[in-house]
Amino acid sequence: QVQLVESGGDLVQAGGSLTLSCAASGRILSIDIMGWYRQAPRKQRELVATITSGDVTNYADSVKGRFTISRDNAKNTVNLRMNSLKPEDTAVYYCYALGRPISDRIRRDFWGQGTQVTVSS
Repeated sequence: QVQLVESGGDLVQAGGSLTLSCAASGRILSIDIMGWYRQAPRKQRELVATITSGDVTNYADSVKGRFTISRDNAKNTVNLRMNSLKPEDTAVYYCYALGRPISDRIRRDFWGQGTQVTVSS
């Protein structure tokens, strides 16, 4: 299977910056899309940003111009650079991948365990 491990979550003041990283490991045939979702308390999980293997990106309107997603296809890693952080960015951030494991080659979703980002006002 595919495992996703996130790092970089922290407590930061409003206006500050933070970089989240995620590494995919396991017996991976291919990963089509990698990205980040987040879930704030009492809210549904929502898309933050995604990036394809061809570096096509997609951002939530709420983070456009502030967050930048990047990817290293060779290393199966994805980063999220977050600038100008706001208290409303506080959430658990989950790494996401849409890929095919070597075992059955069936494309499916994979999720990390999540990393907490807290932005204080």
